[in-house]
Amino acid sequence: MGFVSTFLGIVGFAIGLPIGLILGFFLFVYSKPKEVKEPIITPIHEMDTSAMLELLPEIPYWIKSPDYERAVCKMIKSTAEPIFADYIGKYQIKDIKFENLCLGTLPPTFHGMKVYETNENQLVLEPAIKWAGNPNIVLAVTLMSAKIRFQVSASPRIHLKPLVPTFPCFANIVVSLMEKPYVDFGLTVMGGDIMSIPGVYRLVQETIKKQVASLYHWPQFLEIPVLDTATAAVKKPVGILHVNVIRATKLLKMDVIGTSDPYVRLRLSGEKLPEKRTSIKMRNLNPEWNEKFKLIVKDPETQALELHVYDWDKVGEDDKIGMQLVPLKELTPNEQKKFTLDLLKNTNMNDPHNKKPRGTLEVELTFDPFKLESDSFKGLGTFSQKQVSVDRTLADELLSEAGLLSVTVVGAEDLEAVKYHTNPYAQILFRGERRKTTTVKKNRDPRWNEDFEFMVEEPPLNEKLRVEVFSKRRTFGFSKKESLGFVDIVLDDVVNNGRINEKYHLINSKNGIIQVELEWRTT
Repeated sequence: MGFVSTFLGIVGFAIGLPIGLILGFFLFVYSKPKEVKEPIITPIHEMDTSAMLELLPEIPYWIKSPDYERAVCKMIKSTAEPIFADYIGKYQIKDIKFENLCLGTLPPTFHGMKVYETNENQLVLEPAIKWAGNPNIVLAVTLMSAKIRFQVSASPRIHLKPLVPTFPCFANIVVSLMEKPYVDFGLTVMGGDIMSIPGVYRLVQETIKKQVASLYHWPQFLEIPVLDTATAAVKKPVGILHVNVIRATKLLKMDVIGTSDPYVRLRLSGEKLPEKRTSIKMRNLNPEWNEKFKLIVKDPETQALELHVYDWDKVGEDDKIGMQLVPLKELTPNEQKKFTLDLLKNTNMNDPHNKKPRGTLEVELTFDPFKLESDSFKGLGTFSQKQVSVDRTLADELLSEAGLLSVTVVGAEDLEAVKYHTNPYAQILFRGERRKTTTVKKNRDPRWNEDFEFMVEEPPLNEKLRVEVFSKRRTFGFSKKESLGFVDIVLDDVVNNGRINEKYHLINSKNGIIQVELEWRTT
Protein backbone atom coordinates (compact mmCIF):
# COMPACT_ATOMS: atom_id res chain seq x y z
CA MET A 1 0.00 0.00 0.00
CA GLY A 2 2.83 2.43 0.77
CA PHE A 3 4.42 1.89 -2.65
CA VAL A 4 1.10 2.34 -4.47
CA SER A 5 0.30 5.64 -2.65
CA THR A 6 3.74 7.00 -3.39
CA PHE A 7 3.47 6.07 -7.08
CA LEU A 8 0.02 7.68 -7.41
CA GLY A 9 1.30 10.86 -5.72
CA ILE A 10 4.15 11.19 -8.21
CA VAL A 11 1.81 10.59 -11.16
CA GLY A 12 -0.70 13.14 -9.84
CA PHE A 13 2.03 15.79 -9.41
CA ALA A 14 3.36 15.15 -12.94
CA ILE A 15 -0.10 15.57 -14.47
CA GLY A 16 -1.33 18.45 -12.26
CA LEU A 17 1.72 20.75 -12.64
CA PRO A 18 1.45 21.35 -16.44
CA ILE A 19 -2.36 21.62 -16.26
CA GLY A 20 -2.04 24.30 -13.52
CA LEU A 21 0.53 26.28 -15.48
CA ILE A 22 -1.68 26.27 -18.64
CA LEU A 23 -4.78 27.39 -16.73
CA GLY A 24 -2.81 30.15 -14.96
CA PHE A 25 -1.41 31.46 -18.24
CA PHE A 26 -4.92 31.74 -19.84
CA LEU A 27 -6.38 33.43 -16.74
CA PHE A 28 -3.53 35.98 -16.71
CA VAL A 29 -3.82 36.79 -20.44
CA TYR A 30 -7.60 37.01 -20.78
CA SER A 31 -8.58 38.48 -17.40
CA LYS A 32 -9.55 42.18 -17.36
CA PRO A 33 -7.64 44.52 -15.01
CA LYS A 34 -9.64 46.23 -12.31
CA GLU A 35 -9.77 50.01 -12.18
CA VAL A 36 -7.62 51.65 -9.49
CA LYS A 37 -9.77 53.67 -7.15
CA GLU A 38 -8.71 57.13 -6.13
CA PRO A 39 -7.73 57.35 -2.43
CA ILE A 40 -10.18 59.08 -0.16
CA ILE A 41 -8.62 62.24 1.25
CA THR A 42 -10.27 63.70 4.32
CA PRO A 43 -9.34 67.24 5.42
CA ILE A 44 -8.00 67.44 8.96
CA HIS A 45 -10.80 69.76 10.10
CA GLU A 46 -13.39 67.11 9.16
CA MET A 47 -11.78 64.35 11.25
CA ASP A 48 -13.23 63.31 14.58
CA THR A 49 -11.24 62.95 17.80
CA SER A 50 -10.46 59.25 17.41
CA ALA A 51 -9.17 59.71 13.84
CA MET A 52 -6.92 62.57 14.95
CA LEU A 53 -5.44 60.47 17.77
CA GLU A 54 -4.62 57.69 15.30
CA LEU A 55 -2.98 60.20 12.96
CA LEU A 56 -0.80 61.99 15.55
CA PRO A 57 1.93 59.28 15.81
CA GLU A 58 2.50 59.58 12.04
CA ILE A 59 3.06 63.36 12.11
CA PRO A 60 6.77 64.29 12.02
CA TYR A 61 8.21 65.55 15.30
CA TRP A 62 9.38 68.83 13.80
CA ILE A 63 5.76 69.67 12.92
CA LYS A 64 4.47 68.74 16.39
CA SER A 65 7.07 70.99 18.07
CA PRO A 66 7.43 74.21 16.06
CA ASP A 67 9.21 75.89 18.97
CA TYR A 68 12.52 74.68 17.55
CA GLU A 69 11.90 76.64 14.35
CA ARG A 70 10.96 79.75 16.33
CA ALA A 71 14.09 79.42 18.47
CA VAL A 72 16.30 79.21 15.37
CA CYS A 73 14.60 82.23 13.82
CA LYS A 74 15.05 84.18 17.04
CA MET A 75 18.76 83.28 17.10
CA ILE A 76 19.15 84.39 13.46
CA LYS A 77 17.50 87.73 14.21
CA SER A 78 19.58 88.38 17.35
CA THR A 79 22.77 87.54 15.43
CA ALA A 80 21.93 89.57 12.33
CA GLU A 81 20.65 92.76 14.00
CA PRO A 82 24.11 93.94 15.21
CA ILE A 83 25.48 93.28 11.71
CA PHE A 84 22.65 95.29 10.13
CA ALA A 85 23.31 98.14 12.58
CA ASP A 86 26.84 98.54 11.22
CA TYR A 87 25.45 99.30 7.72
CA ILE A 88 22.75 101.77 8.75
CA GLY A 89 23.90 105.23 7.73
CA LYS A 90 26.22 103.86 5.04
CA TYR A 91 25.44 103.75 1.33
CA GLN A 92 22.32 105.85 2.05
CA ILE A 93 20.76 102.96 4.01
CA LYS A 94 18.35 104.21 6.65
CA ASP A 95 17.02 100.95 8.00
CA ILE A 96 17.44 97.18 7.65
CA LYS A 97 15.07 94.70 9.25
CA PHE A 98 13.33 91.39 8.74
CA GLU A 99 9.73 91.84 7.72
CA ASN A 100 9.25 88.09 7.69
CA LEU A 101 11.52 85.24 8.78
CA CYS A 102 10.14 81.73 8.45
CA LEU A 103 12.20 78.64 7.69
CA GLY A 104 9.26 76.90 6.07
CA THR A 105 7.78 73.43 6.48
CA LEU A 106 10.53 71.32 4.89
CA PRO A 107 13.21 70.17 7.34
CA PRO A 108 16.86 69.39 6.54
CA THR A 109 17.48 65.76 5.61
CA PHE A 110 20.42 63.57 6.64
CA HIS A 111 21.72 61.27 3.91
CA GLY A 112 24.43 59.53 5.90
CA MET A 113 26.89 59.83 8.77
CA LYS A 114 30.57 59.05 9.21
CA VAL A 115 32.13 58.75 12.66
CA TYR A 116 35.91 58.93 13.01
CA GLU A 117 37.79 57.24 15.84
CA THR A 118 40.67 59.32 17.23
CA ASN A 119 42.96 59.17 20.25
CA GLU A 120 42.09 62.75 21.14
CA ASN A 121 39.46 63.85 23.65
CA GLN A 122 36.86 64.54 20.97
CA LEU A 123 34.14 63.02 18.79
CA VAL A 124 34.36 63.62 15.02
CA LEU A 125 31.22 63.34 12.87
CA GLU A 126 30.69 63.90 9.15
CA PRO A 127 26.96 64.07 8.34
CA ALA A 128 25.68 64.51 4.77
CA ILE A 129 23.04 67.22 5.14
CA LYS A 130 20.78 68.61 2.44
CA TRP A 131 18.09 71.23 2.73
CA ALA A 132 15.81 72.02 -0.16
CA GLY A 133 13.72 74.33 1.97
CA ASN A 134 10.76 76.58 1.33
CA PRO A 135 11.64 79.48 3.61
CA ASN A 136 9.91 82.82 3.46
CA ILE A 137 12.50 85.45 4.33
CA VAL A 138 11.66 89.07 3.60
CA LEU A 139 14.42 91.57 4.31
CA ALA A 140 13.41 95.20 4.05
CA VAL A 141 16.14 97.70 3.18
CA THR A 142 14.87 101.30 3.34
CA LEU A 143 11.94 101.38 0.84
CA MET A 144 12.84 98.19 -0.95
CA SER A 145 11.73 94.66 -0.01
CA ALA A 146 13.29 91.42 -1.10
CA LYS A 147 12.04 87.83 -1.00
CA ILE A 148 14.70 85.14 -0.75
CA ARG A 149 14.51 81.46 -1.68
CA PHE A 150 17.41 79.05 -1.53
CA GLN A 151 18.44 75.40 -1.58
CA VAL A 152 21.50 74.21 0.34
CA SER A 153 23.60 71.04 0.17
CA ALA A 154 26.71 70.72 2.34
CA SER A 155 29.13 68.13 3.73
CA PRO A 156 30.26 69.41 7.12
CA ARG A 157 32.69 67.84 9.56
CA ILE A 158 31.57 68.30 13.15
CA HIS A 159 33.96 68.06 16.09
CA LEU A 160 32.44 67.76 19.56
CA LYS A 161 35.30 68.70 21.89
CA PRO A 162 36.56 68.58 24.48
CA LEU A 163 34.54 65.73 25.94
CA VAL A 164 33.60 66.59 29.53
CA PRO A 165 31.73 64.83 32.35
CA THR A 166 28.96 67.48 32.31
CA PHE A 167 25.85 67.18 30.11
CA PRO A 168 25.77 67.34 27.07
CA CYS A 169 29.25 65.78 27.46
CA PHE A 170 31.08 68.22 25.13
CA ALA A 171 32.06 71.86 25.57
CA ASN A 172 32.29 73.11 21.96
CA ILE A 173 30.91 72.34 18.51
CA VAL A 174 33.50 72.93 15.78
CA VAL A 175 32.17 72.82 12.20
CA SER A 176 34.19 72.72 8.98
CA LEU A 177 32.95 72.22 5.42
CA MET A 178 34.77 69.41 3.63
CA GLU A 179 33.59 70.65 0.20
CA LYS A 180 32.33 73.93 -1.19
CA PRO A 181 28.60 74.14 -0.44
CA TYR A 182 25.98 74.02 -3.18
CA VAL A 183 23.58 76.96 -2.85
CA ASP A 184 20.68 77.65 -5.21
CA PHE A 185 19.85 81.26 -4.47
CA GLY A 186 16.81 83.18 -5.61
CA LEU A 187 15.97 86.86 -4.97
CA THR A 188 12.75 88.65 -5.83
CA VAL A 189 12.47 92.43 -5.42
CA MET A 190 9.19 94.29 -5.96
CA GLY A 191 7.77 91.25 -7.77
CA GLY A 192 10.70 90.95 -10.19
CA ASP A 193 13.18 88.05 -10.22
CA ILE A 194 16.66 89.56 -9.97
CA MET A 195 18.24 86.19 -10.78
CA SER A 196 16.75 86.28 -14.30
CA ILE A 197 19.13 89.09 -15.30
CA PRO A 198 21.84 87.55 -17.54
CA GLY A 199 25.04 86.82 -15.63
CA VAL A 200 23.66 87.75 -12.21
CA TYR A 201 22.71 84.20 -11.17
CA ARG A 202 26.18 82.73 -11.83
CA LEU A 203 27.88 85.73 -10.22
CA VAL A 204 25.81 85.41 -7.05
CA GLN A 205 26.32 81.64 -6.89
CA GLU A 206 30.11 81.87 -7.20
CA THR A 207 30.31 84.79 -4.76
CA ILE A 208 28.36 82.93 -2.09
CA LYS A 209 30.44 79.77 -2.55
CA LYS A 210 33.73 81.67 -2.31
CA GLN A 211 32.67 83.68 0.75
CA VAL A 212 31.38 80.65 2.65
CA ALA A 213 34.39 78.54 1.63
CA SER A 214 36.85 81.23 2.73
CA LEU A 215 35.25 81.29 6.17
CA TYR A 216 34.37 77.67 6.89
CA HIS A 217 36.05 75.41 4.30
CA TRP A 218 38.48 73.03 6.02
CA PRO A 219 40.92 73.82 7.66
CA GLN A 220 38.89 76.94 8.51
CA PHE A 221 36.14 76.30 11.05
CA LEU A 222 33.23 77.76 12.95
CA GLU A 223 33.40 77.20 16.71
CA ILE A 224 30.16 77.29 18.70
CA PRO A 225 30.62 77.28 22.50
CA VAL A 226 28.16 75.08 24.37
CA LEU A 227 29.59 74.93 27.89
CA ASP A 228 32.06 77.04 29.83
CA THR A 229 35.20 74.90 29.67
CA ALA A 230 36.47 76.52 32.87
CA THR A 231 33.64 74.88 34.81
CA ALA A 232 32.68 71.95 32.60
CA ALA A 233 36.02 70.39 31.81
CA VAL A 234 38.24 68.68 34.30
CA LYS A 235 40.91 71.20 35.26
CA LYS A 236 44.45 70.42 34.21
CA PRO A 237 47.56 71.51 36.15
CA VAL A 238 48.77 74.97 35.15
CA GLY A 239 51.84 75.38 37.35
CA ILE A 240 53.77 74.55 40.51
CA LEU A 241 53.61 76.38 43.82
CA HIS A 242 56.97 76.41 45.65
CA VAL A 243 56.48 76.72 49.41
CA ASN A 244 59.26 77.37 51.91
CA VAL A 245 58.03 77.05 55.50
CA ILE A 246 60.61 79.18 57.28
CA ARG A 247 59.67 79.58 60.92
CA ALA A 248 56.98 80.28 63.52
CA THR A 249 57.17 82.66 66.48
CA LYS A 250 55.38 82.95 69.83
CA LEU A 251 53.21 79.90 69.30
CA LEU A 252 50.39 79.16 71.71
CA LYS A 253 51.34 76.80 74.57
CA MET A 254 49.39 73.57 74.20
CA ASP A 255 51.21 71.14 76.55
CA VAL A 256 50.81 70.92 80.29
CA ILE A 257 54.49 71.71 80.82
CA GLY A 258 54.06 75.08 79.06
CA THR A 259 55.44 74.31 75.61
CA SER A 260 54.44 72.68 72.30
CA ASP A 261 55.78 70.19 69.75
CA PRO A 262 54.78 72.02 66.54
CA TYR A 263 54.68 70.96 62.92
CA VAL A 264 52.88 72.36 59.84
CA ARG A 265 50.43 70.69 57.49
CA LEU A 266 49.91 72.31 54.10
CA ARG A 267 47.78 71.71 51.02
CA LEU A 268 45.92 73.55 48.26
CA SER A 269 42.18 74.07 48.53
CA GLY A 270 40.00 72.01 46.22
CA GLU A 271 42.50 69.13 46.06
CA LYS A 272 42.02 65.60 47.34
CA LEU A 273 45.73 64.79 47.32
CA PRO A 274 47.41 63.89 50.62
CA GLU A 275 48.61 66.98 52.49
CA LYS A 276 52.29 67.75 52.97
CA ARG A 277 53.80 68.19 56.43
CA THR A 278 56.99 69.48 57.99
CA SER A 279 59.09 67.78 60.60
CA ILE A 280 58.19 68.05 64.30
CA LYS A 281 60.16 70.49 66.49
CA MET A 282 60.06 69.17 70.02
CA ARG A 283 59.36 71.57 72.93
CA ASN A 284 59.74 74.75 70.89
CA LEU A 285 57.46 77.81 70.67
CA ASN A 286 59.72 79.51 68.10
CA PRO A 287 60.61 76.68 65.70
CA GLU A 288 62.60 77.06 62.52
CA TRP A 289 62.04 74.63 59.65
CA ASN A 290 63.30 76.07 56.34
CA GLU A 291 61.64 73.11 54.62
CA LYS A 292 60.56 73.34 50.98
CA PHE A 293 57.58 71.76 49.22
CA LYS A 294 56.06 71.71 45.74
CA LEU A 295 52.31 71.67 45.14
CA ILE A 296 50.43 71.26 41.87
CA VAL A 297 48.26 74.26 40.96
CA LYS A 298 45.14 73.89 38.78
CA ASP A 299 43.37 77.22 39.25
CA PRO A 300 45.46 80.09 40.65
CA GLU A 301 42.46 82.44 40.56
CA THR A 302 40.38 80.45 43.03
CA GLN A 303 42.77 78.18 44.94
CA ALA A 304 44.41 79.08 48.22
CA LEU A 305 47.26 77.61 50.23
CA GLU A 306 46.00 76.18 53.52
CA LEU A 307 48.52 76.19 56.38
CA HIS A 308 47.67 74.43 59.65
CA VAL A 309 50.03 74.39 62.66
CA TYR A 310 49.57 71.43 65.04
CA ASP A 311 51.00 70.35 68.36
CA TRP A 312 52.13 66.74 68.15
CA ASP A 313 50.89 64.44 70.89
CA LYS A 314 52.31 61.00 71.54
CA VAL A 315 48.93 59.73 72.68
CA GLY A 316 45.62 60.74 71.10
CA GLU A 317 44.93 63.27 68.36
CA ASP A 318 47.24 66.20 67.69
CA ASP A 319 46.01 69.59 68.94
CA LYS A 320 45.50 72.40 66.45
CA ILE A 321 47.43 75.56 67.35
CA GLY A 322 46.22 77.76 64.48
CA MET A 323 45.77 78.13 60.75
CA GLN A 324 45.87 80.65 57.91
CA LEU A 325 45.03 80.89 54.19
CA VAL A 326 46.99 82.53 51.37
CA PRO A 327 45.00 83.07 48.10
CA LEU A 328 47.20 82.29 45.11
CA LYS A 329 45.83 85.29 43.19
CA GLU A 330 47.95 87.46 45.51
CA LEU A 331 51.09 86.01 43.90
CA THR A 332 52.83 87.34 40.80
CA PRO A 333 53.98 84.49 38.54
CA ASN A 334 57.68 83.63 38.80
CA GLU A 335 58.23 86.11 41.65
CA GLN A 336 59.00 85.05 45.20
CA LYS A 337 56.86 86.63 47.92
CA LYS A 338 57.32 86.44 51.67
CA PHE A 339 54.37 86.31 54.12
CA THR A 340 54.22 86.70 57.89
CA LEU A 341 50.82 85.31 58.88
CA ASP A 342 48.93 85.76 62.14
CA LEU A 343 47.52 82.37 63.07
CA LEU A 344 43.76 82.06 63.66
CA LYS A 345 41.51 79.43 65.22
CA ASN A 346 39.41 79.19 62.02
CA THR A 347 38.32 81.26 59.03
CA ASN A 348 35.30 82.77 60.81
CA MET A 349 36.42 86.31 61.60
CA ASN A 350 33.51 86.80 64.01
CA ASP A 351 34.62 83.89 66.19
CA PRO A 352 35.83 85.33 69.55
CA HIS A 353 38.54 82.63 69.69
CA ASN A 354 40.32 84.43 66.82
CA LYS A 355 41.05 87.39 69.11
CA LYS A 356 43.41 85.25 71.16
CA PRO A 357 47.08 85.45 69.98
CA ARG A 358 48.25 82.13 68.58
CA GLY A 359 51.60 83.16 67.12
CA THR A 360 52.82 83.88 63.61
CA LEU A 361 54.00 81.75 60.72
CA GLU A 362 56.55 82.90 58.14
CA VAL A 363 56.54 81.40 54.63
CA GLU A 364 57.96 82.15 51.17
CA LEU A 365 55.81 81.38 48.13
CA THR A 366 56.57 81.30 44.39
CA PHE A 367 54.09 80.34 41.68
CA ASP A 368 55.77 79.11 38.49
CA PRO A 369 53.32 78.55 35.58
CA PHE A 370 54.06 75.78 33.13
CA LYS A 371 55.54 76.68 29.77
CA LEU A 372 53.21 76.62 26.80
CA GLU A 373 55.36 73.98 25.13
CA SER A 374 57.93 71.73 26.72
CA ASP A 375 61.51 72.07 25.58
CA SER A 376 62.55 69.55 22.97
CA PHE A 377 65.87 67.73 22.96
CA LYS A 378 65.77 67.07 19.24
CA GLY A 379 67.43 70.30 18.23
CA LEU A 380 70.43 69.96 20.50
CA GLY A 381 72.52 68.25 17.87
CA THR A 382 71.97 70.81 15.12
CA PHE A 383 74.23 73.57 16.42
CA SER A 384 77.53 74.43 14.79
CA GLN A 385 80.88 73.41 16.26
CA LYS A 386 81.28 76.87 17.86
CA GLN A 387 78.10 76.34 19.83
CA VAL A 388 79.05 73.02 21.42
CA SER A 389 79.57 74.63 24.82
CA VAL A 390 76.23 76.44 24.58
CA ASP A 391 74.63 73.18 23.52
CA ARG A 392 75.99 71.35 26.55
CA THR A 393 74.93 74.14 28.90
CA LEU A 394 71.39 74.07 27.51
CA ALA A 395 71.26 70.27 27.74
CA ASP A 396 72.45 70.37 31.36
CA GLU A 397 69.75 72.94 32.22
CA LEU A 398 67.03 70.86 30.58
CA LEU A 399 68.20 67.63 32.16
CA SER A 400 68.18 69.18 35.64
CA GLU A 401 64.81 70.88 35.24
CA ALA A 402 61.96 69.67 37.46
CA GLY A 403 58.51 69.12 36.01
CA LEU A 404 55.17 67.39 36.20
CA LEU A 405 54.37 64.07 34.56
CA SER A 406 50.62 63.85 33.92
CA VAL A 407 49.13 60.44 33.13
CA THR A 408 45.57 60.07 31.84
CA VAL A 409 44.24 56.52 31.64
CA VAL A 410 41.54 56.95 28.98
CA GLY A 411 40.17 53.44 28.60
CA ALA A 412 40.69 49.88 27.42
CA GLU A 413 39.23 47.54 24.80
CA ASP A 414 38.67 43.79 24.40
CA LEU A 415 39.71 42.83 27.93
CA GLU A 416 39.17 39.21 28.87
CA ALA A 417 39.43 37.61 32.29
CA VAL A 418 40.17 33.91 32.67
CA LYS A 419 39.54 33.11 36.32
CA TYR A 420 37.14 35.83 37.47
CA HIS A 421 34.55 38.20 36.05
CA THR A 422 35.90 41.13 34.05
CA ASN A 423 35.77 43.91 36.67
CA PRO A 424 38.74 45.92 35.42
CA TYR A 425 40.81 48.68 36.97
CA ALA A 426 44.15 50.10 35.82
CA GLN A 427 47.20 50.42 38.03
CA ILE A 428 50.11 52.81 37.34
CA LEU A 429 53.57 52.10 38.69
CA PHE A 430 56.22 54.84 38.48
CA ARG A 431 59.37 55.12 40.58
CA GLY A 432 57.90 52.78 43.19
CA GLU A 433 54.69 54.81 43.56
CA ARG A 434 51.40 53.07 42.74
CA ARG A 435 48.17 54.73 41.64
CA LYS A 436 44.99 53.07 40.41
CA THR A 437 41.71 53.94 38.75
CA THR A 438 38.23 53.04 39.91
CA THR A 439 36.87 49.56 39.20
CA VAL A 440 34.32 49.17 36.41
CA LYS A 441 32.10 46.15 36.99
CA LYS A 442 31.42 43.58 34.28
CA ASN A 443 32.84 45.58 31.39
CA ARG A 444 35.33 44.46 28.76
CA ASP A 445 35.64 47.97 27.28
CA PRO A 446 35.93 50.29 30.30
CA ARG A 447 36.29 54.08 30.05
CA TRP A 448 38.09 55.70 32.97
CA ASN A 449 39.38 59.12 31.85
CA GLU A 450 41.19 59.51 35.17
CA ASP A 451 44.22 61.76 35.67
CA PHE A 452 47.29 61.17 37.83
CA GLU A 453 50.19 63.54 38.47
CA PHE A 454 53.77 62.78 39.48
CA MET A 455 56.09 65.59 40.60
CA VAL A 456 59.55 64.83 39.22
CA GLU A 457 62.77 66.64 40.12
CA GLU A 458 64.36 65.94 36.72
CA PRO A 459 63.13 64.72 33.30
CA PRO A 460 62.44 60.94 33.43
CA LEU A 461 64.68 60.05 30.50
CA ASN A 462 65.49 56.35 30.03
CA GLU A 463 62.73 55.51 32.49
CA LYS A 464 59.57 53.46 32.07
CA LEU A 465 56.06 53.75 33.37
CA ARG A 466 54.08 50.55 33.78
CA VAL A 467 50.30 50.45 33.27
CA GLU A 468 48.68 47.14 34.23
CA VAL A 469 45.02 46.18 34.10
CA PHE A 470 43.56 43.93 36.79
CA SER A 471 40.18 42.32 37.31
CA LYS A 472 39.01 42.25 40.92
CA ARG A 473 36.43 40.01 42.54
CA ARG A 474 35.33 39.55 46.14
CA THR A 475 34.58 35.99 47.27
CA PHE A 476 33.42 35.20 50.81
CA GLY A 477 34.79 38.52 52.02
CA PHE A 478 38.19 38.05 50.37
CA SER A 479 39.37 40.17 47.43
CA LYS A 480 41.05 38.34 44.56
CA LYS A 481 42.59 39.88 41.48
CA GLU A 482 43.79 38.69 38.09
CA SER A 483 46.14 40.48 35.70
CA LEU A 484 44.59 41.19 32.30
CA GLY A 485 47.81 42.48 30.73
CA PHE A 486 50.35 45.26 31.08
CA VAL A 487 52.48 47.66 29.05
CA ASP A 488 55.79 49.41 29.82
CA ILE A 489 55.89 52.90 28.29
CA VAL A 490 59.30 54.47 27.66
CA LEU A 491 59.10 58.14 28.73
CA ASP A 492 61.73 59.57 26.37
CA ASP A 493 59.10 60.46 23.75
CA VAL A 494 56.88 62.40 26.15
CA VAL A 495 59.87 64.35 27.52
CA ASN A 496 61.03 65.29 24.02
CA ASN A 497 57.61 65.98 22.49
CA GLY A 498 55.73 67.29 25.52
CA ARG A 499 52.68 65.08 24.95
CA ILE A 500 51.74 61.71 23.48
CA ASN A 501 48.37 59.98 23.18
CA GLU A 502 48.59 56.36 22.08
CA LYS A 503 46.86 53.00 22.17
CA TYR A 504 49.02 50.10 23.35
CA HIS A 505 48.53 46.35 22.99
CA LEU A 506 48.60 44.76 26.43
CA ILE A 507 51.29 42.14 26.98
CA ASN A 508 49.93 38.75 28.14
CA SER A 509 46.56 39.62 26.65
CA LYS A 510 45.10 38.14 23.47
CA ASN A 511 43.38 41.25 22.07
CA GLY A 512 43.47 43.76 24.93
CA ILE A 513 44.30 47.41 24.17
CA ILE A 514 44.72 50.34 26.56
CA GLN A 515 44.78 54.05 25.68
CA VAL A 516 47.04 56.31 27.73
CA GLU A 517 47.78 60.03 27.38
CA LEU A 518 51.06 61.34 28.80
CA GLU A 519 52.15 64.95 29.22
CA TRP A 520 55.43 66.41 30.46
CA ARG A 521 55.31 70.02 31.63
CA THR A 522 58.05 72.24 33.02
CA THR A 523 58.02 75.69 34.59
